[in-house]
Amino acid sequence: MADISLSKIVKDYGGLRAIHGVDLSVNDGEFVAFVGPSGCGKSTILRMIAGLEEISGGTLRIGGRVVNEVEPRGRDVAMVFQDYALYPHMSIRENIGFGLKMRGWKAADITPMVENAARLLQIEDLLGRKPGQLSGGQRQRVAMGRAIVREPSVFLFDEPLSNLDAKLRVEMRTQIKRLHAMLGTTTVYVTHDQTEAMTLADRVVVLRGGHIVQEGPPMDLYSQPNCRFVGEFIGSPKMNVLSGVIDRTGDTPCLRLADTTVEIGDIPAQDGARIDVGIRPEHLIWAEAGTSNLEAMVDVFEPLGSDTMAICRFADHEISARLAPHIPLRRNHPIHLSYDTANLHYFDADSGQRLEARGPRITQTAQGVA
Repeated sequence: MADISLSKIVKDYGGLRAIHGVDLSVNDGEFVAFVGPSGCGKSTILRMIAGLEEISGGTLRIGGRVVNEVEPRGRDVAMVFQDYALYPHMSIRENIGFGLKMRGWKAADITPMVENAARLLQIEDLLGRKPGQLSGGQRQRVAMGRAIVREPSVFLFDEPLSNLDAKLRVEMRTQIKRLHAMLGTTTVYVTHDQTEAMTLADRVVVLRGGHIVQEGPPMDLYSQPNCRFVGEFIGSPKMNVLSGVIDRTGDTPCLRLADTTVEIGDIPAQDGARIDVGIRPEHLIWAEAGTSNLEAMVDVFEPLGSDTMAICRFADHEISARLAPHIPLRRNHPIHLSYDTANLHYFDADSGQRLEARGPRITQTAQGVA
């Protein structure tokens, strides 16, 4: 196993700079997920760690060794790709052991390694088949098995579940998490799916435009996003954001939007300042008329069994509320919602940076992360 250190890493494509001086350390045995929108640079950074992309500037170390000029085969990393990259004419046994064969291993030594990896991934009964005879989830396990037999210091995953259906993605997330718990290998995982990042990683790194926007434990990013971008990107359904101006004319600070106001906490901003206020769907609670913070109009509602998502119109905004399944809802009818101001998030309207409220905050959600 090994730690990974990126110091002022830069990637240029001609006159275009894709990665802007990234600094990041991945600890020995840690599982770190890179997440962000398409084109943010997450796969480029992963490929630079693997040696598949040339580094334009900065220093990359794996296990304390500078590897900027080291070929991929000399970095002791194993990569699992989105498209499986299996040889269709080979059996599953041959696919898993191919890398060891190319490194000169004898068949007698390869066999127990392949069988052990197959046992870990629960694909022992598939070893005699060809890739074309397997499902997408089974093929992805084979690709993981090929990486495992190499016993690398670092695992690299490049959006490995994006080709799978929803049910298989959940199953494979569990498999990957279980595998990391058993092997303890340093892992860097790239995904566009923030739910994958939240459920799998010890630490999540959010990227945007080739920069790291925020990094930390998943629940830290969820409960304390440092900007509006992270607040909306992390969490599903995404955070509701109301844009307006501060109104301090009453007894308590309010946010004025369109022809109404809603109560907010005490933040260090002047009367009339433009701000964005975020609240997560699970923090909007159904309430009786006269006891609520706001009245919205139901647009669409989605019964999910354990709860119901209500998508509503409120003061020129669309907001979502995660409600108990028994709440009576009717389209184009009003709904009264309440919230605790301690669960609000505040962002500067121009920069998007977080504004801290005065007083205590609630940092743990009632229902967790979807």
